[in-house]
Amino acid sequence: MAATRRLTLVWIVLLALTFGSFLVGIEQSADLAGAAAITIIGIAMLKVRLIGLHFMDVRVAPTALRMLFEGYVLVVFAALVLLDVLMKP
Repeated sequence: MAATRRLTLVWIVLLALTFGSFLVGIEQSADLAGAAAITIIGIAMLKVRLIGLHFMDVRVAPTALRMLFEGYVLVVFAALVLLDVLMKP
């Protein structure tokens, strides 16, 4: 029963993060567009991490696999933020 509760809580957090990224996206002004984009990317990568850890059981995987996954999430986040920053006029 504890696993079901944990997954339900993670699912609720994922829903809240989705709604939060929606709010960040619709409430942005021209001055804060860059910060909003980085925030939305961060929320998306947090959601990827939560899904990987809890629904794909990476949290109980061998340490090397978990570190590889965590590194992947971090590298993708950094690459997307870098692309966002470099593509601004």
